[in-house]
Amino acid sequence: MSQHKIVTITLNPALDLTGHLTNTLNVGSVSLVSKSTLHPAGKGVNVAKVLSDLGAKVTVTGFLGADNQESFCQLFEQINATDRFIRVKGATRINVKLVDSASDVSDINFPGIHVDSSAIAEFEKTLFALAQDHDYFVMAGSLPQGVSPELCAKWIEKLHQLGKKVIFDSSREALKAGLHSHPWLIKPNDEELSELIGKELKDSQACQQAAQTLEQNGIANIVVSMGANGVMWLKQGQWRQASPPKMQVVSTVGAGDTLVAGMSWGHLQQWSEEEILSFATALSALAVTQVGVGVPSLEAVQTLQQKITTRTLL
Repeated sequence: MSQHKIVTITLNPALDLTGHLTNTLNVGSVSLVSKSTLHPAGKGVNVAKVLSDLGAKVTVTGFLGADNQESFCQLFEQINATDRFIRVKGATRINVKLVDSASDVSDINFPGIHVDSSAIAEFEKTLFALAQDHDYFVMAGSLPQGVSPELCAKWIEKLHQLGKKVIFDSSREALKAGLHSHPWLIKPNDEELSELIGKELKDSQACQQAAQTLEQNGIANIVVSMGANGVMWLKQGQWRQASPPKMQVVSTVGAGDTLVAGMSWGHLQQWSEEEILSFATALSALAVTQVGVGVPSLEAVQTLQQKITTRTLL
């Protein structure tokens, strides 16, 4: 199998309407936007874009609303992705992201399209056909109406039984259900981890303890992203941590998806653990310095990678 082939699954994509506010968000009154963008997104779509920029041969699948698919089709063409999305009736949702002057992001996420049983059957057929010649699958983002957390978990388990590596990045009920279906890698951030465990995690040690309880589910890789505090990775009972230098934050939108893409690419290239972690951390640290998701310069990533400190935690 090719070292570059990978499938990204976005079950509930969105058009992201990102507005940069001139000041802070005035709740209950008028807020002014200085600049805005509307672009195809959803976690798996973001991961696909970054992977494609890195040189991966990406196949994208999931569910797309037939009424407003044009910009998605254009993006897939632009990044040379093979489009295996299932078209469903209606329009793909629009999610609103408001970035204030302090670079804090307020997300307003809409529910998305409704997926019926015939679309689900078509998706399953596509997914397991792709499993015949792909080893890596990234399933990222939330679930649309019509896809239950249990169904999503069933897909992960089936891929696992077929010997596939599923990188699963979701939250809330979907993540909770998926934990027991042997995903190969999960990437909760500290907030999502708190939610899973059901208590506030005050520091990195608390995050480590929480992640260790999840390892018992047979998850080979647990990657915890902690924003400016870097990334921790648990594999075979061993923790590694990477810390980036302080970055000039423009927008944190898509930084987590970029980290997932970096971890996936490093594994596809069969790099050492050290190299995978420093590369993925550098990639996602650079992501916060730009608007929009993607890799403008691989050179910049490699330069920053030299400044990432990685260490093994006892």
